Amino acid sequence: MGVDLPPGDRRRRRRVRGKSERPERGHEIPLNTPPTTEGDAADDEVASARRRTTSRRELARHPDFEEVSPEVGEIDESAVERAMEDDPDEMLAMLADLTGATDVGLRELARRLAGRLFLDVARRGPSRPRGVGRLTTERYRPDVGDIDLDASLDAIVTARSTGSAVDPDDLRVRTWSTPATAICLLVDRSGSMGGRPLATNAVAAAAVAWRAPDDYSVLSFGRDVVAVKSQERTRTAEEVVDAVLALRGFGTTDVSGALVAAGDQLTRSGARRKIAILLSDCRATVDGDVGAAAAGLDELVIVAPEHDSDEAESLARATGARITTVAGPSDAAAALTRVLDD
Repeated sequence: MGVDLPPGDRRRRRRVRGKSERPERGHEIPLNTPPTTEGDAADDEVASARRRTTSRRELARHPDFEEVSPEVGEIDESAVERAMEDDPDEMLAMLADLTGATDVGLRELARRLAGRLFLDVARRGPSRPRGVGRLTTERYRPDVGDIDLDASLDAIVTARSTGSAVDPDDLRVRTWSTPATAICLLVDRSGSMGGRPLATNAVAAAAVAWRAPDDYSVLSFGRDVVAVKSQERTRTAEEVVDAVLALRGFGTTDVSGALVAAGDQLTRSGARRKIAILLSDCRATVDGDVGAAAAGLDELVIVAPEHDSDEAESLARATGARITTVAGPSDAAAALTRVLDD
């Protein structure tokens, strides 16, 4: 059942969904699932996470750290470019860690650079998922489709009879329209999360923002779920990436709770196709009926670490989910393409 909370903008509330709210799927979802932290409460969670920082001594474990940050409060962007050419995964992992540096100047430079670089990496894949298209008639736009002469005939005849130019607002075009798609990305932040896994989460979030900018959510989960971006909330892709990088991992893994939270987000969308993407090794350490939670979703795809996918493969077999593995942050956008465009 739903839980009524104090009045206000719904994105600012913590929402609880239970089994009676999703009867059409025919599966009961446990009511003890923790609520999702959203809106202002999620922003507070991100701000709190930023207080956990990493010293220069700890950051120096990255092989190219001294070249990338030769002095306190500095980043050498030419060194970043060289490192991206030599080993992009290592550079993206280092940059993810630098966004949590104790050195305030270094941290702020890294956050700004990450906002650009992670999005650039994410945009290297297709910008839209495929789907079964259909021809539709739409208002004229110069970059879309061909003029629909039948639908535009009255406007053309009127313009010719009066010797005036055709009003573009009266023209129509025929174009292929693909079904609307809503996406909820679940990124696992449990355990000791930093470096490459954290960078992979951030690139995946950027890729989803690029693919489905009008209808997506990003949930970061461990023991509980934080909505970095709720389905109906407007945030820039840079803000989403920045928040994902701030939510470094700790604690246990509630996979079933995360899947229930994804279902809640996707019910807020009017899209025809609704996809939950689980970016995780799927090793649950909190009790819960993962299978029932997965069954409550219209469509589930799983992206697991390349060398740690056994539990994820078992979950995919049990639920019929599509699955792929991801080799590192630079492969994250391509991994999403592999499961979304099948």
